[in-house]
Amino acid sequence: MSDLPRKAVTRTAKLAALPLGIAGRATWGLGKRIGGRSAELVARELQQRTADQLFRVLGELKGGAMKLGQALSVFESALPEEVGGPYRAALTKLQEAAPPMPTRTVHAVLAERLGERWRDLFLEFEDKPAAAASIGQVHRAVWHDGREVAVKVQYPGAGEALLSDLAQLSRFARLLGPLVPGMDVKPLITELRDRVSEELDYALEAEAQRKHAEEFADDPHVVVPDVVHQSDQVLVTEWMDGIPLSEIVTDGTEEQRDRAGQLLARFLFSGPARTGLLHADPHPGNFRLLPGPAEDGPESWRLGVLDFGTVDRLPGGLPATIGTCLRMTLTGEAETVYELLRAEGFVRESVALDPDAVLEYLLPIIEPAEVDAFVFTRAWLRAQAARIADPRSPAHQLGKQLNLPPSYLLIHRVTLSTIGVLCQLNATVRLRDELTEWLPGFAPEEETAGEETD
Repeated sequence: MSDLPRKAVTRTAKLAALPLGIAGRATWGLGKRIGGRSAELVARELQQRTADQLFRVLGELKGGAMKLGQALSVFESALPEEVGGPYRAALTKLQEAAPPMPTRTVHAVLAERLGERWRDLFLEFEDKPAAAASIGQVHRAVWHDGREVAVKVQYPGAGEALLSDLAQLSRFARLLGPLVPGMDVKPLITELRDRVSEELDYALEAEAQRKHAEEFADDPHVVVPDVVHQSDQVLVTEWMDGIPLSEIVTDGTEEQRDRAGQLLARFLFSGPARTGLLHADPHPGNFRLLPGPAEDGPESWRLGVLDFGTVDRLPGGLPATIGTCLRMTLTGEAETVYELLRAEGFVRESVALDPDAVLEYLLPIIEPAEVDAFVFTRAWLRAQAARIADPRSPAHQLGKQLNLPPSYLLIHRVTLSTIGVLCQLNATVRLRDELTEWLPGFAPEEETAGEETD
């Protein structure tokens, strides 16, 4: 194996085996039901077997396969515990690592992009990768000026593999639906495909990371490594230590989990307001928890943020309609919320819905914004997913009639993904505080007016 996509026929065969396996298990499940086992028990077992195979295959491959695996992994909190538990460790591994690229391939890319004397740029360079992801892997090194750096090297053939994998996966996306109740996997795959060229462009990534690094340079809560050097297929940034968020999820103390959750929520809403960009890849592998002075206690921990390959460009920050609708939903203004949603395209002109029913649909979802501090748990997320996924529920019927405008697709996914991570952390978060400070339209009008006159 010299590069990505290995041999195309091998990748295609592995991915093609997924729907065959799912179909085989469905036949097996039908036999079990005929044999007298309850449909619910059989469905749970099918779900677990499908998940086991899916994440094993996606974890073996890079490219679009691993990209989808990372995107799905943050939603494991929505799965029933008996299904989610057994492969949670596999998902954590998927978020942090992948089979490495051969050293000779790494050296060839560096020689091509940095020049034959690329080693002169470094005082030290570790051939063993420190981390690997969907389109590139990271090596630890020391830049010629003595700074510790992370060298991100893109896999040869990454673009072709991404497009090929995602095209293959989209063909049987419907079969993957039961893995994440209430979520349609096909639009997720479509969105990942639409952003392939952007993610492959390290110049765009460097620009987004520099902007964040500059804005958060003196921030006491969020740390973004600055860009040291960038060329095609190679990105060099400052090295950042810290505890991977995936380790906080599995082994962190209550104080660490709460602090990580609070800072993650803060970054989600403050980033667009401060930079005009939304970091759009919020899986635990892209975050670190950095300790501050020991004497300052848990509040001194900071959030380190990595990987700016996928961002949503929001020059005006998050749309004010989001904050306004949230605030008015919480105060029970059903008619106004309904009209705002219709004006923004969430309710099509051809559809007529009961405003009170829409309010009833939204309130459980935005419960975390209703209280001073909310405990994000897997049980809460499972309940929300089950409510929306159950075809017999009014929420399911109403949800099918709502529309998600294209401009909100990425915002929606990032928000859901962040909530998934908060539930993995089991974090207690003062979400209302972050919304009030950073989300346009959420703060009561009198507070906003007061701030403007200060």
